[in-house]
Formats: sequence, structure tokens, C-alpha cells
Amino acid sequence: MRTVEETKTLIDCGLGKEPCDLCLENLKLVNVNSKEVYESKIYIKGKRIVSIDGDSGLEAKETVDCQGMYAVPGFIDSHMHFSSSMINPEAMAQAIVPQGTTTLCADFMEISNVTGCKVVDVMLENADKLPYHLMIEVPTRVPTAPGLETTGNIIDVGETQELLKYDRTVSLGEIAPAKILQYTDDNIEKIVSALNDGKIVNGHAIGCDYKQLNIYASAGVTDDHECVTFEEAWNRLKVGMYVFIREGSTERNEPMFVTEILKRGGSFENTCFCTDDKLVVDIENEGHINHNVNLAIKLGVDPITAISIASVNAAKHFRMNEDIGSIAPGRYADILLCPSIEEIHPQIVYVKGQKVFEKDVMPVQPIEHVYPEWIRDTVKLVRPITPEVFQVKAPEGKEEVKVRIPVCVDGQIINTAGTATLKVEDGLVQRDPSQDIMKFAIVERYGKNGNVGVYFVQNFTLKKGALAYSMSHNHQNICVIGENDEDMAIAVNCIKEMNGGLVTVLDGKVLSKMPLTIGGLISEALDAQTIVDQLTVMNETAKQTGCTLPAPFMTLSFIAHPAVPDLAPTDMGLVDVATQRFVPLFVEE
Repeated sequence: MRTVEETKTLIDCGLGKEPCDLCLENLKLVNVNSKEVYESKIYIKGKRIVSIDGDSGLEAKETVDCQGMYAVPGFIDSHMHFSSSMINPEAMAQAIVPQGTTTLCADFMEISNVTGCKVVDVMLENADKLPYHLMIEVPTRVPTAPGLETTGNIIDVGETQELLKYDRTVSLGEIAPAKILQYTDDNIEKIVSALNDGKIVNGHAIGCDYKQLNIYASAGVTDDHECVTFEEAWNRLKVGMYVFIREGSTERNEPMFVTEILKRGGSFENTCFCTDDKLVVDIENEGHINHNVNLAIKLGVDPITAISIASVNAAKHFRMNEDIGSIAPGRYADILLCPSIEEIHPQIVYVKGQKVFEKDVMPVQPIEHVYPEWIRDTVKLVRPITPEVFQVKAPEGKEEVKVRIPVCVDGQIINTAGTATLKVEDGLVQRDPSQDIMKFAIVERYGKNGNVGVYFVQNFTLKKGALAYSMSHNHQNICVIGENDEDMAIAVNCIKEMNGGLVTVLDGKVLSKMPLTIGGLISEALDAQTIVDQLTVMNETAKQTGCTLPAPFMTLSFIAHPAVPDLAPTDMGLVDVATQRFVPLFVEE
């Protein structure tokens, strides 16, 4: 927040009454407000920009020759989850700042489902020390599907209203269609509280047809990142919602949207970029929001437009454009210096006027954070898991049965509702490797009831062994998929021993494991490279099970999401996402 003294100082510097702290000269300014590029200078005092007038003749204590590089505004990730990246806010700096991301808008709903709203304060403990802006989207889906899943905690209306008052809060986080189309008073109170506080409301309108979308938007929802087809995205633009163009690890939506909107001659004015769910290893390998920008340019978007989507568009949408989103007087000095704007790879990054990155060197040292014990002890099983809990008994007298199955969709987090006929041996339903159908289970991990929901999933590509993960959107129970019940049991018990994480098991042996002890979802490692290396090992060993998915553990975590079509297997039953009701595993004929 601004102060009177800070404002007076900025004016005095502009009037030449006192020197600026820094002048960046010999640069080409990418002005996303006027949509042009020109030679200029940038004068900075403290955290903010004083002037971009290259002929002002202002004085500065320090002058930096930018050697003709382009000055680009810092990039904004409009919607992301730390849990999906498996990385804590401190280590995240090392992953995103070198890529040019200077603002994250984070929804902590995953870990809030484990611990409740008190985790937000823990995650913000070092926010003022971070070399990027950490903003909050207040979680609405805690739980996502009441009565359809077991979760660790809830966030009620009062707690939501308290979080909305935080200085770092920019929005009410993504709200599922069922919470509006089949509304209860508490969800409407949350929305109204956000709007009356001057905050926007993020959407999650996956599965809505046009009629439902109109109703959904009428409640005050302002954007959506869940556009799998262009028609879905276009309908959101038509009803006045922003489209967040998403490129995550398993959600590759940008080529579809950008290609089609260019073909139609549409506008990118009401669009922003987001990653949503992007593993830190993918950030390392391909980039962060700069990847979205570079991909857009490669697909035919002009560079200034692509840069604007990543900066000023997002700042305006979140009502932060007086502080961030452009290189202009009064804004924070969040500046990327890049050799080219045809492909963004920052050489130097400034955040709030401080150099935080230069050519593979992070001047800011890793920030220590000792997480409390209650956040590190969240995986509790009512009893040890044995192979027998994964048996699926068939109706008496059946030699084969027809079952409902989620069918994984390549490159997306959704699944389609399918059916399959499976053999029965000794009264137990069997997997069918010939149809790529494996057993999938959700194990309740809060020590509340010991539920184990066992189902079948198609197109995961696993051929042998088992994979397990203590993150399953958004209830965060343990999800496990396997070719045999013995390996599945070993994997789940290993998750318990680690207090959360990833496990690969093959032929009765643990091939690899990765601890995620912060809520069973996030690594405590303060070095981003450590997390990248561990996840790389996990992905490589997962290939030994025959799985060919590019992000197998993330795909695994979305199978049981009761707000993502079409079928969601939870610990309590098989959920039809559209109706938010249980459906039986067996299809009656």
C-alpha cells in the first residue's frame, strides 16, 4: 500500500528536487498501454517507477546501461496452485523469477482441504521477503463436494470473509458450477461478500452449457480457466467473462484457443495467461508464463499482444493495474530485460526496483521456513492397508459384469464416462489389460472412517506395478492405480510412512518415492532444483510400469475430482459430476 511520504518522494524526484535511485538507459521500452516499442529511459525511486520520459533529464544515483535490450513488464500468473507444482512459496522463487514471472495469484484450496484456512497464514509467512508478488485467491472449494467425499477440513462463510479482507487478496477463488446452479446460502454469501469488498470472483465453469453459463455468470463470476473446447471459451467471452488461457502439465489448452481466435479475427483483450497446475519440472524444462507468451507468438500472435495478455490484461482484470502490469509511472518497478521479444528469455529481472535475477544468478538467497508440526502430520490411516481391501466383489452368480469407468482424455484433466465388460473370477471383478483397464482406488487419509473406494479406470496406460499419490483433487485422499492389489497396498502404506508424497512400486518393491510433507502435498525443500530432480526420477521410474503419460502423477491426481467431468471416484462412491450424485459401479442390464 502507498504512503503519503512515498507519494511525495515520487513527485519530488519527478520534479528534479531529489535524485532517483536508479536509471535504466539504452533500452527499448515495450509499452503495453500504448502498444508500441520505442527507445527510452526508466527512472526508479525505491519500489516504484518515477518516469519513462527519456528526455526528462532527471538525475539518478545509479545508471545501468541495458545494452539495447527490451524492457518488458513482469509477467502475471492469473491462477495457480502451489500444491500442483509440489513446491513451497520460498523455493518457487527460484523456478519462476528467472522465467520472468513477478506475480502469482494463488489459490490454496488443495492444502486448505487438508488443514483449513489457518494454512494460508503459514504460506504467507515469508510473503514480504519473496522476490515476487504473492497474491491470494480465497478458496471456495473446501470441500468441493460436501457429502460426496471425505476431507480434512472446511472453510466457512466467516473464515472466507476474513480472508477476503487480507491486503494480498485479489479474488474469491474458483467456484464450481454446482455451488451456484444448485446453490446454498453459504456459497451465495461468499460471492456477495467478495463483490461487496471490491474483489472479483474466479470461475470453474467446466461442463456448463450456454444456458447454465448465463446463470453462472449472473451470480457475479468474472472469469474461467476451464475451457477445453473453443466453443466453451467463446461462450465465456460472449457472457462477459475473461478467459484464462491455460498451459499446465496436463491441461494444454492454449493452441486450441489461440489458433481458433486468430482464425476468427477475434480479440485477446479479455484474456489472461495462467498455468493452473504445472509441475516444477515442467517449469524448469519449458518455462512458466513466458512459455505461454512464446507459444502464443509461435502460433501467430504479435509479441506486444502476447506480452499484454501476460501483464496489463491480468493487472486490469484483478484491479491491480495501478501497481503492476505495465512499465509506467507510479507502478512497481517489475521489469524484465530481454534480448528479444520474439521469444522471451529474461537476462535480468527487477522486482520492486531490486535486481533479483541476472543471467542464471539469483541475488536473493533462499529463504528459510520451518513449517509447524501440525502441517507435517496429516496422513492418518484407520488401519494398515492390505491387498484384500482392493478386491471388488461381483454380484452373486455373475461370470462377467458391466461397470462404469472414467476414461482418461489425453492432454486434459477431464475424463469421459465409459462402460466396460469385465470378467469375474472366484467372485471378484478382474482388470482387463487388453482394454487398458486397471484398478483405481481412493483411500481416506484423515483417520476419520477408513473408507476405501475401489473402481476401474481406462487409458492410463499403466501395464504393471502401481503408482500412488497423497493428492487427489480436491479432497486430497490417497489415490492409487495398479496392475495388482499387492503392489497397490505397498504403495499406499509407503505414502503413510512418508507422511505424504509419490510412490512407484513394481514386483513388490518400492522403486522410488518422493516425500511431500507439507500437508502431504508440497515439498519442504528450499531448493527448487532438488524438487525438480526428485520429480524427474519419479517420472522416469513411472515409465517402468509401462505408463507413457507425460505427467503420470498429476493425471492420477485428477481422476477423482468431483468438479471435473464426467465421473469422479471418491472414497464414498462414484460421482456423476454433472448431477453431483452417486451412481452405482455396476450397470444393470
